[in-house]
Amino acid sequence: MCFITFFFLFIYSLINLIFFIYFFMNDLVIMMEWEIISFNSVSIIMSILLDWMSLLFMMFVSLISSVVVYYSKSYMFSEKNLIRFVLLVIMFVFSMMMLIISPNLISILLGWDGLGLVSYCLVIYYQNFKSFNAGMLTALSNRIGDVFILMSIAWFMNYGSWNYIFYLNFMKNDFSMIMISSMIILAAMTKSAQIPFSSWLPAAMAAPTPVSALVHSSTLVTAGVYLLIRFNDLMVNTFFFKILLVFSGLTMFMAGITANYEFDLKKIIALSTLSQLGLMMSILSMGFPKLAFFHLLTHAMFKALLFMCAGVIIHMMMDIQDIRFMGGLSNYIPLTSLCLNISNLSLCGIPFLSGFYSKDMILEMVSMSNLNIMIYFLYYFSTGLTMYYTIRLLFYTMINDFNLISIFNLYDEDYIMLKSMFILLFMSLISGSLLSWMIFFKPYMIYLPINMKLMVIYVSLIGGLMGFMVSNMKIFSLNKFIFFFKLSNFLSLMWFMPNLSTYGLNIYFLNFSKSLLKNVDMGWSEYYSGQGFYNIIKNYSVFYQFYHMNNFKIYLFSFIISLMMIFLLLLI
Repeated sequence: MCFITFFFLFIYSLINLIFFIYFFMNDLVIMMEWEIISFNSVSIIMSILLDWMSLLFMMFVSLISSVVVYYSKSYMFSEKNLIRFVLLVIMFVFSMMMLIISPNLISILLGWDGLGLVSYCLVIYYQNFKSFNAGMLTALSNRIGDVFILMSIAWFMNYGSWNYIFYLNFMKNDFSMIMISSMIILAAMTKSAQIPFSSWLPAAMAAPTPVSALVHSSTLVTAGVYLLIRFNDLMVNTFFFKILLVFSGLTMFMAGITANYEFDLKKIIALSTLSQLGLMMSILSMGFPKLAFFHLLTHAMFKALLFMCAGVIIHMMMDIQDIRFMGGLSNYIPLTSLCLNISNLSLCGIPFLSGFYSKDMILEMVSMSNLNIMIYFLYYFSTGLTMYYTIRLLFYTMINDFNLISIFNLYDEDYIMLKSMFILLFMSLISGSLLSWMIFFKPYMIYLPINMKLMVIYVSLIGGLMGFMVSNMKIFSLNKFIFFFKLSNFLSLMWFMPNLSTYGLNIYFLNFSKSLLKNVDMGWSEYYSGQGFYNIIKNYSVFYQFYHMNNFKIYLFSFIISLMMIFLLLLI
């Protein structure tokens, strides 16, 4: 089953690549429509838009999913319901394709909702309380985005068609379009886990590692970015985009800081995904959709590879995810370490790996733009933090002393996993240069002063040095002071966002249900039903019993009282 799925998805990926080259060279766009139903002036049309962007993204999605399915053959080897798992992955890929090729909001909603549902099913795949809570947080956070898409569908009734692609250019200043654009931005923020909806992405790491590689790194979380790239013409230079720029910059910054405090291997990688999503969203909100798309694709490759390596390491370490137990792994599993290091360095933007081409261009365009120092600081500081947590992870897992128990099972001969990882390794080496030649085929020149040009290297070196120093520290000695302890507590808990989005919201509902239970269930309903009836019947029965036991006395007493009453009446 795994091999057949891998084969079909891989062939589909190659077909998409061929079509992408053909469409791109000839500057083709094909739009197909199928009218399902028509009432009054509104017609529901199933439409498909094929252009170079959708074909290229489909090629990347199908390539990563084919590799992940092949990887699952070994990773989920002992799983009894492997076919169910593969079917869920296929459903996920189908939903993603639906989202990519739709110029129509209703079919986008189908794909969008399908992504949310399948994502929930995959997060709760290992059934325990932690997975269930993570799944609920994921599903409910994504429902907010679904609601905004539904509301924008309702707003689109003003136009008589849901094919948003026709209205982007000439309806820019219409009030309805402004409202729709704000809703689309909010929907994209929930799916791409921007502040204040960030807490679901690290929680979704309860899913199996192949799912994290496919869903929560490369495809599902980039659906929001892709939607905004499609709607970009409508939103460029709007007030909402400036707000999105601030929020996504803060997301990038927050995720970078939190990753330095985290010890769970998968959560570190999830937070780095969050950081890169912030980077994509912020460059998109500055008005560079092609750059955002370029970074989206290169990031998908090396992040899927990073998760796969993490999955292999977790398997080897007998399901331990804590990086404090690791160390010196490069001696025992050299090929996996090779993949992990190259994907990590690509994430940092080391020259001539895939991440470098997109990240460097993004940061240089930020230097060219006329935005304020805060945005500039957020970009460059977050880049330094990326280097910081990457070098820290590298030292904890690869270089420091081996910290596991003496009997360990480290082997590097799992060829199914290695083959699938090497496909992605090859892509994370060449995809950056390949895409930069394809997408930006005109030569571009970015003129900057020498220090601004080298600023990326400066912050990377400082971040790397800090990561090296932190990974060799025995204890956070600053935490002895209460202020620093509170500050590090705040920074390590994602600025209290998981608590705010769970307890912060549900405390009101829980208090309300508590008062309902106290006053209705155990209060008035008891008084008027169970306990009330019981008390009334009990009191009556006590009275009857009393009457029954003292029947003769009561008879005589009532006889005397009646005589006295007659006597009194006669006297009057």
